[in-house]
Amino acid sequence: MKILVVEDEPDLLRVLAQALRESGYAVDEAADGEEGLYKARAWEYDAIILDLLLPKLNGWEVLQRLRQERKTPVLILTARDGVQDRVRGLDSGADDYLAKPFHLTELLARVRALIRRSAGLAVSEMQIGQLVIDTRSRTVSRDGSVIPLTPREYSLLELLALNRGSLVTRTQIYEHLFEEQEESFSNLVDVHVSNLRRKLGGDFITTRRGQGYLLHD
Repeated sequence: MKILVVEDEPDLLRVLAQALRESGYAVDEAADGEEGLYKARAWEYDAIILDLLLPKLNGWEVLQRLRQERKTPVLILTARDGVQDRVRGLDSGADDYLAKPFHLTELLARVRALIRRSAGLAVSEMQIGQLVIDTRSRTVSRDGSVIPLTPREYSLLELLALNRGSLVTRTQIYEHLFEEQEESFSNLVDVHVSNLRRKLGGDFITTRRGQGYLLHD
């Protein structure tokens, strides 16, 4: 799953990006509102963390323009913690609002909740057949035994599970799993799908040749 962080304070941007990557997310970064809006429009993200006091284009304007064409979950992260600011942010289309200073554990929990709710999931666990996918601990188990997956394999499985019953195209997989600066090879998705089938079962993921992949219950 991929997160866009729009934050103009370099040290905080670095800390946020590192914490998210260590939690298994792919992360794109933007240091001003114009860059953030461009990236938010150009690529699909599972969530956006948005500061309000940004150069070139403030966060209010970024959110307003983004909501004209995208429903990507947005978490406002800002030093403006007044009640009116919170009300304005939520009424402007933000899905959540967190004031600085904050705890990273709470931020990560809120990001997980945003992604979960956007997929219509009420709890942190998904059950598919005998498999249990825990989005909080990012683990997969069968009959109580954890199945070891790499972070990228887990992210691919979570993406397919959140969209189960629907076709997930190769383009969507690349957009949700790989960062903008990351080198990706054309057969990398096939490799990860093959590894998941080997670990979870050969018929677990259906391939639609030339289109993408499908996961059923």
